[in-house]
Amino acid sequence: MRPIAILAACAALAIGTLPTIVHAQATGPSKSQTSQTDAKSIWEKFQGSWKQTKGAVKEQWGKLTDDDLLEIEGRRDQLVGKIQTRYGISKEDAEAQVGTWEQKRYRDM
Repeated sequence: MRPIAILAACAALAIGTLPTIVHAQATGPSKSQTSQTDAKSIWEKFQGSWKQTKGAVKEQWGKLTDDDLLEIEGRRDQLVGKIQTRYGISKEDAEAQVGTWEQKRYRDM
């Protein structure tokens, strides 16, 4: 009889806290939204200092030409596309490379 009472108490506790947990998850920003906001603010800083950032981009991805860098003009989507083209990799791989690079570069700023 005792295990049943313990089980019932645990179930009641879990059911009682479930709405609170669901509400907290529903009202808070999702991780992807936060990541997108962070990435946007990072690229706003990169665009503001594009002349300095160009050198770091060229150092990381040496196959990008000066013309590529002029065309990119600090736009992340353009950088991903140029890396994809020059290195013959998938968009997902290029996105991953840029994501890793921007996090490292942002920490160094």
